[in-house]
Amino acid sequence: MESKNNNGVSRRGFLSSAVKAGTVGALATGAILGACGESAKSYEELGLPELLDKAPDGKKLKAGLVGCGNRGTGAALNFLAAGNGLEIVALADVFEDQLQACKTKLADKGVKVADDKCFIGFDAYQKMLDNAGIDMILLATPPHFRAEQFEASVKAKKHVFMEKPVAVDPVGARKILAVSKKAEALGLNVICGTQRRHQRDYVASFAQVANGAIGEIVAAKAYWNQAHVWYKERQEGQTDMEYMLRNWNNFSWLSGDHIVEQHVHNIDVINWFAQKTPLFAVGYGSRQRRKTGDQYDNFSIDFSYGNGFSMHSMCRQIDECANGIGEVIIGTKGMIMLSDINPHRIYDFKGNLLWEYDYPKNEKGESTGKVKLTPYIQEHVDWVTAVRTGKHINDAEACATSTLTGVMGRIAAYTGRKVTWEEMTKSDLRLGPTEYTLGDVDMEFEVPVPGKAV
Repeated sequence: MESKNNNGVSRRGFLSSAVKAGTVGALATGAILGACGESAKSYEELGLPELLDKAPDGKKLKAGLVGCGNRGTGAALNFLAAGNGLEIVALADVFEDQLQACKTKLADKGVKVADDKCFIGFDAYQKMLDNAGIDMILLATPPHFRAEQFEASVKAKKHVFMEKPVAVDPVGARKILAVSKKAEALGLNVICGTQRRHQRDYVASFAQVANGAIGEIVAAKAYWNQAHVWYKERQEGQTDMEYMLRNWNNFSWLSGDHIVEQHVHNIDVINWFAQKTPLFAVGYGSRQRRKTGDQYDNFSIDFSYGNGFSMHSMCRQIDECANGIGEVIIGTKGMIMLSDINPHRIYDFKGNLLWEYDYPKNEKGESTGKVKLTPYIQEHVDWVTAVRTGKHINDAEACATSTLTGVMGRIAAYTGRKVTWEEMTKSDLRLGPTEYTLGDVDMEFEVPVPGKAV
């Protein structure tokens, strides 16, 4: 999702004084609303990225893209826009037509990929790792394959960008967690597609909350409600596997369902700001309008973080309904409103505006409501910066835990049970086949029914 800029906040020069409610004029510049008498922590002290507009120059870096669909092609272009001396030199995909379409789009931008650096098949990623001579790898296949490809990439000692979510089940999420530790030990830099952690208004808002601007967090809500996303009808002659791969966004074993594949963004924000994961989930969902696949249309989940703190999570993909995307976090001193559409603001419980993010201004001096650099490029700037400066960055663990939070909510809705975090850390649930061919698949994909074991 596109969004907003931190140019009004100095990462080393936060104001440390507390601010009284209602004095809006003094607050719209990004001052930190810290606790009285306490010095505000800087971005660096909070472990936040530096958020440069462009990665610093350095050694030439060669990258390969695995998964050449729309998001993968977009990620490749975002990487190329992050700085100088960056190259996409290799492509990998299961489907030849998809790879060639990506190759053509890159060529239109002046990027030519040699035929001998193009790899086809389920093992194309491994062929790339073995033969392409890359420094960095972008993983943008359907999420089911992420854990295996991440493990191989770290074993090959490559810096990794991987799209969210990073798994579709507990087994995959736990593998990501284990491999993340190996990547850290090897000094590899890993960025995930939960780009709000690299989105300037979200980063500035996190700094506010981490410095006590709303007090102790006691409740939250996260929501992503929109029309149905893309789907593809089965074409004559397609095998089971080809059809599902080309329609991957609508099958739980490939995508994780939309509570995991899409709503993970909002869930990740709450986990990030709270600096913890939920203890359990209870909720429900249903399928009413979906035309293909086996997923639900909507979810409503209560995630309990303990000590009375819970987050209501809701997501829906149904046409012609009220829509909205964002998060609200409530603390003992006030609340913060987060969104990709509306300005980030903090209010007290009387409705007084305490702080708002200072967005860039247009030529009339009016707020644009948008960040200076799209987070899709910003995350690649941060990734390349880490590689070239040695300031290590690794988003994998955070993305894996948020992915697993979404999986926990999905299972709660599918089954009707209370599902615990402890259960997720031990579950042997693995979705999908264990062997991959483009033929037919001896599996059934039934829509889950709550109250019936899944």
